[in-house]
Amino acid sequence: MIKLFSETEYQDARYKDLLPLRCTCCDKIFYRTKNSIRRALLKLTAGTREYCSSSCANGLPKQLVKCKQCGKEFLKQSSRIKKTKNNFCSQSCAATYNNEHKTTGTRRSKLEAYLEEQLTTIYEFPIKFNSKEEINSELDIFVPHLRLAFELNGIYHYEPIHGKELLNKITNNDNRMYQACIENNISLCTIDTSSQKYFKPESSKMFLNIITTIIDSKVL
Repeated sequence: MIKLFSETEYQDARYKDLLPLRCTCCDKIFYRTKNSIRRALLKLTAGTREYCSSSCANGLPKQLVKCKQCGKEFLKQSSRIKKTKNNFCSQSCAATYNNEHKTTGTRRSKLEAYLEEQLTTIYEFPIKFNSKEEINSELDIFVPHLRLAFELNGIYHYEPIHGKELLNKITNNDNRMYQACIENNISLCTIDTSSQKYFKPESSKMFLNIITTIIDSKVL
């Protein structure tokens, strides 16, 4: 089975806690309890635990397609190809493509723009914003020489505003980002900004202070 959780997360989870897996047939993210995964690892249950559904376990036909964002070729269920306009090899590629091809709205929040303006004024060393170079996924703030990154997580990262399915996708993407940072020796600090319903410089200073305090502790 394709595990999307670390050994520490597995050890800390309770038997009924859900942990993320990736279906080896359709690449869909799905969840199983720690107890189910433990039994599967001990070969006490059928190997179908690595599949998200009985359809995938039975092996639906697949076709070779190319990712619209990165050009990587991958297998995708024929039935799913007909339902989607574009094909993406991962949620990261889908998010990147959709952000780059938006026709309405803006990619960056007012809070992000405010923090960039303030941080580039406070510090003389280079700081990257919305960089995808380090882990092939966007980091809101990255301080290269400290190998330190910050993610600003709003309400959509914590509550199912647009449904549980979207929240699960966001959570999975957050977990993958955290794992990618570990693999690239980057310290990732997640800042919960959900308390800020509307942007105001006054309320944004709290988040700025959190970031500068952490950066200063690394510099000293």
